[in-house]
Amino acid sequence: MLFKHPELLWALFLLLIPILIHLFQLRRFKKTPFTNVKILKKVVAESRKSNTLKKWLLLCTRLLILSALIVAFAQPFIPGKSALKRNETVIYLDNSLSMQANTGSGTLLENMVQEILKSVPEENTFSIFTNDNIYREVRIADIKNDLLSLTYSKNQLQLEEIYLKAKTLFTNSEASRNDLVLISDFQKSIYSPTIDSLPNINRHLVQSLPDKLVNVSIDTVFISNVSSENVDLKTILSANNEIDNTPVSLYNGEKLIAKTSATFDENKKGEAIFTIPASEVIDGKILISDSGLNYDNQLYFNTNKQDKIKVLSIGDINGNYLRRIFTEDVFLYSNFNVNSLNYSLLESQNLIILNELKSIPIALQNALKAFKIAGGNLVVIPGIQVDMDNYNAFLRSFSNSSLISSVIEERKISEIAFSHPLFKNVFEKEVTNFQYPSIKSFYNIKSNMPKILSYQSGDPFLVGEDGTYLFTASISKDNSNIINSPLIVPTFYNMGMGSLRIPRIYEMIGSKTTVDIPVNLTKDRILKVSNENDEFIPFQQSFTNKTTLTFDDYPVTAGIFNITDQGRAIKNISFNFPRAESQLYYMDINDLKGNSFNDNVATLFQSIEKDNSINELWKWFVILALAFIFAEVLIQKFLK
Repeated sequence: MLFKHPELLWALFLLLIPILIHLFQLRRFKKTPFTNVKILKKVVAESRKSNTLKKWLLLCTRLLILSALIVAFAQPFIPGKSALKRNETVIYLDNSLSMQANTGSGTLLENMVQEILKSVPEENTFSIFTNDNIYREVRIADIKNDLLSLTYSKNQLQLEEIYLKAKTLFTNSEASRNDLVLISDFQKSIYSPTIDSLPNINRHLVQSLPDKLVNVSIDTVFISNVSSENVDLKTILSANNEIDNTPVSLYNGEKLIAKTSATFDENKKGEAIFTIPASEVIDGKILISDSGLNYDNQLYFNTNKQDKIKVLSIGDINGNYLRRIFTEDVFLYSNFNVNSLNYSLLESQNLIILNELKSIPIALQNALKAFKIAGGNLVVIPGIQVDMDNYNAFLRSFSNSSLISSVIEERKISEIAFSHPLFKNVFEKEVTNFQYPSIKSFYNIKSNMPKILSYQSGDPFLVGEDGTYLFTASISKDNSNIINSPLIVPTFYNMGMGSLRIPRIYEMIGSKTTVDIPVNLTKDRILKVSNENDEFIPFQQSFTNKTTLTFDDYPVTAGIFNITDQGRAIKNISFNFPRAESQLYYMDINDLKGNSFNDNVATLFQSIEKDNSINELWKWFVILALAFIFAEVLIQKFLK
C-alpha cells in the first residue's frame, strides 16, 4: 500500500496526546463518611470497574477514528503492476482484404472496429496504425469516424514491417510501459522468421477468425486460344474447401453475354472457358457469387483494339527469319538496306534492328542516337567482319560498350539468364537439357550491360538493358545455327513486345506497371486515367512515338479505367486486386512471441487497464472512521 500524501502520516504522533491524558490524568477522591453497609460497598466497586472499561473503549474508538481520518487524508492506494509507469499503447489494426470475411454480424474488420470503440477508455491516449494510415497520440473520440469509414487495403504488411513501424511510434523510454496490440486474422502469408526487434515491448495478439468460411476465388483469366473468328478466354478459380461447382458469368460492361459453370477437381481448382468474337472490343467482368470474401468474386479485363508494334531492320543480308517472327497480326515489320533507307521513318518506329552492317554511317548514327533519346529500342547485330572503330564510336555514345577483338573459335551458347526481363515467363523452369546453338566466331566485348545469353566460357553472346541489346557475334547461317534454334523466337519476339509495352488484358493493383500509349503529346497535354468513381494522373513520360505511363500507388480500387487525352478516349486498362489473401491459411498465434493471446479486444483492454489501474483506499478509511463513530455512540448509550 502506498500514499499520495505520506507526509500527513506524521499526524499520527498526535494520537499520543489523548493517550497521555488518559494515562496520567489524576483524579482525587474525597473521603466521605458513610454507613458501613457491605452491599453498598459492592455496588460502588462494580460501578467504578464499569466506568473504567467504558473509558478505555472510548479511548480506543477515538484513537481509531483519528487514525482512520489521518490515513484517509494521506490517500492510500494499491497500484497495479505498471500503474506507476508512463503507459504507451500502440494498436495495429489489420485492414487487409482478408478482413472482409463475413462472420454473420459483420465483417472481421467491422467487428474489430466496434470492439475498439467500446473497449478503449475515452480518456486514454494511444497510437493506432493500419496497413495504410498512422494516427499518432489520439483519443478514441478523435478517430471514431475514421475507424468507422476505414476501407480495405491492398497492402498487407509483413510481420517484420508491422514490428518496425510500431517501434517508431514508441518513445523508447525505459521508464514507461509499452503495449503493442496486434489485431489481425494472422494469415500465414505475413509471417517470416525475423530477429526480435521489440525486446522491451509487451505484445498482445488478438486473432479474429471467421467460422467455417467457404471462399471461392477468381484467380486469373487469359486468352487460351485464338482463331481468325474467335478467342477463348480461360478463367481459373480456386476454393479453400471442397465444393462441386459454381456458376460463372461473363459481362461486357453491364450486359451479361455468357454464363457457365466451373467444376472443381481434387486440388480445389476449377476452370471456365468463354468464347468471344476475335474482332470484338470488350470491357469485361467475370463474376461469381459466394459467402466468403467479396473482393475476389469479380475480375475485370478488357480487350482493346491492338496497336501494332513497328519494327524496322536495317541490313543487306537475308532477314526472312525476322519477318517470320514479327508477324502481321502483332507487328508492322519492314526491312531496308542502308542505301535505300528513308531516315524520316526512324522516329516513328518502336524497335530498330541493325542487322549485320559492316559499318554504321555517321548520319545513321546521329539519327539512331536521337531515336534512343526519344525512347526507342535498339538491337545491334554485328557482321562477321566489321569496322570496330566505327562500331565502338557508336556503341560508346549511348551504351558504354565496345568491341575489343575478333575471335575465330567455335563456341556453344549454353547459359541463359532466366531471371532477365527478356525471358520472363518464357520458361516454366530452368532448362538444363536444352539443344544449345553454336557460333563459329565472335567478338570479345567490354560492357556494363547484364548478360542475357552466354557461351560455355561465360563470355557474353547477348547483353542488354533498358531497350538496348548487343549481340557479340553474327547470327547469319554462315556463322551460326541459332536461327534454327528454339531460342531465336522468344528472344526477338520479346524484344519486339518490350519496345511497346501494350497493356495486358488486366494489371494488378499494388505492383509497378508500365504501359506505352502510341500517342505523341505536346508540351501542355497530359493523359488522364478515370472511371465513374475515380480520376488521377499517372506518372508519364512523352517521347516522339509514344507516351509511357507508370502506375504505382494508383489506382486503389479494382475496375476498368479509361485513358483519355483532352477528354478523348484512347484506350482502356483494367486493374484487379492480387489474390494472395484468398486462400485463408491462418497461423497459430501461440507459435508467435507474445505476452498474451486473445480472441477479443474487450478482455485484453480490461487486463491492460487492471495492470495500469490504481486502487484508491481512502474512501474505505472514511467508512471505517464512520463505523468507529457509530461504535462510540453505542458505547456512550449502552455502556453505563
